[in-house]
Amino acid sequence: MIRIASYARLLLLGLCCLVLIPLQMLALRFGWSMLHDVPTWFHRILLRLFNVRVIERGKPPGRTATLVVANHVSWLDIPVIGSLHPLSFIAKSEIENWPVVGLLAKLQRSVFIDRQRRKATAEVNDALAHRLVKGEVIVLFAEGTTGDGNRLLPFRSSLVGAAQTVLVQDSMERVNLQPLAIAYTGRHGLPITRRDRPFIAWYGDMDLGPHLKLFIEGHPIDVVVTWGEPIPFNGNRKQATQAAEAEVRRALKAA
Repeated sequence: MIRIASYARLLLLGLCCLVLIPLQMLALRFGWSMLHDVPTWFHRILLRLFNVRVIERGKPPGRTATLVVANHVSWLDIPVIGSLHPLSFIAKSEIENWPVVGLLAKLQRSVFIDRQRRKATAEVNDALAHRLVKGEVIVLFAEGTTGDGNRLLPFRSSLVGAAQTVLVQDSMERVNLQPLAIAYTGRHGLPITRRDRPFIAWYGDMDLGPHLKLFIEGHPIDVVVTWGEPIPFNGNRKQATQAAEAEVRRALKAA
């Protein structure tokens, strides 16, 4: 019975893709305003099909140029955050060439960075600054990798330099960093314990297969997403990154 339900979910998701992927391609080609909304529709349908329930707390970014700084636990973070509001992500360059996932990332207008190239950070910061000035919301997973969900890894400040680029190059009066905490709090209607973490978190050399299998089976998962108060960027990226990390840490403890 579980297998039949899983196939049904995959079929419905496939039908959704047949409609939304060409629609997003056209929106990008012709500059339709819906290009910001179609990915949000896709993520909401995905989570609804596979029983992921998202509780949103706090106030999302407003019209001020904002770089969202978030923790990172799982590949599931992408649809969870993407289901809330129109936004894009900063992703590692290898994802661009992944089957299916790479296409979806491009359609969401993700910004790809090659961390092996020294000049990559500066180039990405310029691209991010251009997008931020236009009022787009960009999400940076500041830990630089996924964690096990039991602890928060130190935030890296390099890509927060995009905020500084906005101030210097575009003469913006203000740019914000906005902390965003993602906490997986429930599984099968029960609080998540340390033993449950490996079923949700994906990090290190862990095999992605078991995660996808459980996700496709539609086991209920509860997620709390907390927007912190915007932090006005004062030109000191390390100080601003530390402030964002402290805010995310507080939110995770309260989730």
